[in-house]
Amino acid sequence: MSLPTAVENRNWEASCVVVNRADDDRYRELTRDLDISDNNILQARQRSIDLFTSRRAGLLLHPTSLPGPSESGDLGQEAHRFIDFLVSCGMSVWQTLPLGPTHDDRSPYQCLSVHAGNEQLISLQWLVDRGWLDQHLPPENGVDARKLRRVRLAAARNGFKRHAENGDREAYTKFRDGQSHWLDDYALYMALREDQHHKPWFEWHLPLRNRDPAEISAARKRLAASIEQVCFEQFVFYRQWDELRAHAHERGITLFGDLPIFVAHDSADVWVHRDLFTLNDAGQLEVVAGVPPDYFSETGQRWGNPLYHWERIEADDFNWWIERVRTQLGLFDLVRLDHFRGFEKYWEIPAESETAENGHWVSAPGTKLFYRLYEEFRSLPLVAEDLGVITPEVEAMRRQFAFPGMKILQFAFEGGPSNPYLPHNHELDCVVYTGTHDNDTTAGWFSGLADEQKQYVIEYLGSTGNNMPWPMIRAALMSVSCLSVLPLQDVLGLGSEHRMNIPGRSGNNWQWRFQWDQIPENLDRDLRHLVELYGRIG
Repeated sequence: MSLPTAVENRNWEASCVVVNRADDDRYRELTRDLDISDNNILQARQRSIDLFTSRRAGLLLHPTSLPGPSESGDLGQEAHRFIDFLVSCGMSVWQTLPLGPTHDDRSPYQCLSVHAGNEQLISLQWLVDRGWLDQHLPPENGVDARKLRRVRLAAARNGFKRHAENGDREAYTKFRDGQSHWLDDYALYMALREDQHHKPWFEWHLPLRNRDPAEISAARKRLAASIEQVCFEQFVFYRQWDELRAHAHERGITLFGDLPIFVAHDSADVWVHRDLFTLNDAGQLEVVAGVPPDYFSETGQRWGNPLYHWERIEADDFNWWIERVRTQLGLFDLVRLDHFRGFEKYWEIPAESETAENGHWVSAPGTKLFYRLYEEFRSLPLVAEDLGVITPEVEAMRRQFAFPGMKILQFAFEGGPSNPYLPHNHELDCVVYTGTHDNDTTAGWFSGLADEQKQYVIEYLGSTGNNMPWPMIRAALMSVSCLSVLPLQDVLGLGSEHRMNIPGRSGNNWQWRFQWDQIPENLDRDLRHLVELYGRIG
């Protein structure tokens, strides 16, 4: 069967760029007989495509990077102000990183739950405004900031119990009932984790580790107050996010989230669903996730996440993944699928290996999963993070399900004019970035280039190189791609010391924040001019 008519008209072959041109024949073989014949899936697929029928622009900023008095930015007034700033810039998309609760390293890609929100993002002022928390709040910054926040959130729960209106109490009950399929276990896991001195679940004593029914029942009774506290915090997080999302939609802003393919070993999800992951009987890792050696790393990347037991997930009709995606679509209008190629094949590394060199590729049922997701949801607004050397099989899967890909301009200036990241090779159905949270800032990247490569960048962009990163910003905005996203650090012209993450480095990541006085006068006017100039006004 040929591609459905609704998709044929997008001229897929004309826009196809495969990293290895020698694989073109293989790609055409794989895409010749794509078949999504179910009418509901066809309609859902078309609705997803329709998200990319107009040119738009946005900014990339994680909420933790917002200004404010706390150790982290939050979902309060500064987040609402940022939405208004986006509007003044002519932008219509706000992209964030994952919103889940983090470990002490603050990485949003190693969360304690795939459903829960990060309690560090809760606005304390919002709680004060509702009379649930004392208004005298000195800054949280300092060694004991997280401990102080826990004290304040506990005080807010007590204030809620005393002062909340009936509507708020009813909303809390409705939230607990509606989210019980993940919230009950997550709250117990967090309560136990605190009770066990923050040790990971696989180091708990055996009955708790193995979720012995009698032990679990006793823990729920013994830790009832702590469990209630976790549930309250999640209720507040989701209330604040709902208000922020409503404000975004009122101002015409699309919220763009991020879904990591893997989950943390020490997470509620793995503790509760051990059978869905490749663990031994003690809950320990035997194999872990990562990527093989490549141009960027001689030894590859050993991420250390547990791998999925895909046969069991498939046997359960992919329900775990359905619920995970359902949560993200409840938070965001558009979601990035991190490490998309891992849905076709993933790199399996022996757990005892210190590097990723000794791994091998293992097939994953990505096609079956995405069929199932299209059956379940009215639309599937997903973007594939298809970076790196992508095989024809991965490219065919992306196009089969009409997922836009990604183009990173910092990757464009190696390998000559056929490099798929160069703007003249871009496609309509992709998201173009100057860089991402894992890259250096564009100003920092450019300053670190060798003279010869700098000259190539200057010649290609028609620039002098003196006003970087603005030539790259212009290139991103003028690209044929329907969506252009710029990290806030780039529009502020900031150097390497302001990057969000250095992959492979432990510590000192995920901490960057901006202040409003860093915003140059008339920046919004200048950005809006460029957004209008290149036809991206939302």
